[in-house]
Amino acid sequence: MAGITEYEATQAAEANASGRTPVVFVHGLWLLPSSWDRWQEFFKEAGYATLAPGWPDDPETVTEANAHPEVFAGKSIKDVADHLEAVIGLLKTRPVVIGHSFGGLMTQILAGRGLSAASVAIDPAPFRGVLPLPISALRAAAPALVNPLHRHRAVALTYDQFRYAFANAVPEAEAHELYDTYAVPAPGKPLFQAAAANINPWTEAKVDTKNPARGPLLILDGELDNTVPWSIANASYNQQKRNPGVTEIQKVPRRGHALTIDNGWRDVAETSLAFVRRFVPPSGAAPGG
Repeated sequence: MAGITEYEATQAAEANASGRTPVVFVHGLWLLPSSWDRWQEFFKEAGYATLAPGWPDDPETVTEANAHPEVFAGKSIKDVADHLEAVIGLLKTRPVVIGHSFGGLMTQILAGRGLSAASVAIDPAPFRGVLPLPISALRAAAPALVNPLHRHRAVALTYDQFRYAFANAVPEAEAHELYDTYAVPAPGKPLFQAAAANINPWTEAKVDTKNPARGPLLILDGELDNTVPWSIANASYNQQKRNPGVTEIQKVPRRGHALTIDNGWRDVAETSLAFVRRFVPPSGAAPGG
């Protein structure tokens, strides 16, 4: 298992040297850190420092990832969360954490560990205690779950599978562009862990929703998301709203699971930034100051 990469260490050092509040972006399954490139620039322009750490052993490019899918195999939820915690541990300032899909689950795990100043979980994968299991979510996860051997393998999506799970709310031409630009294989293990979370008391797919150090949390969910339908996101919110911190949820109209990478990404980034600014300024100044 790879440790902190030179690139991740450099990002952390640059964030520390900037004196700005760091924002850590966490990708989910079937994507790489490069899926956050435009978000990083957007938040930098707003005055924040940014990092987009990978999951352990992430290749640098989509081309490399598709050429060597085996590097993704076997990664668990805990492997990824612990890696991200190690990267955050390099920072001098408690960061904002923003994650998508399984990155949204990681975001909530990290917040539950008291590691984030504020968090945005976008289309977040479910954790123990989140009970809805819509048919569309099962269909989206089926490429991995259909074969028990995939638990220890890397799983790639065909275009049609990607179209259903990610790009159902965009035109066909854009769906092809997103698939060619962003789609990579992913470990099957996290999907099996999430699927069994409510019957496994020792599951790694769990979140400490009651930690008073969790900080403010916003959950965003695409109205047309097949992978994480509203019922899942709202059930996550119902678990999280018991926390003494601010907990909010918003439905993003007419958007699917690709809402962080499709042509409407900026609208979602603006919503996320507006929430973050309410609680965590770009520097040491008070919010609104």
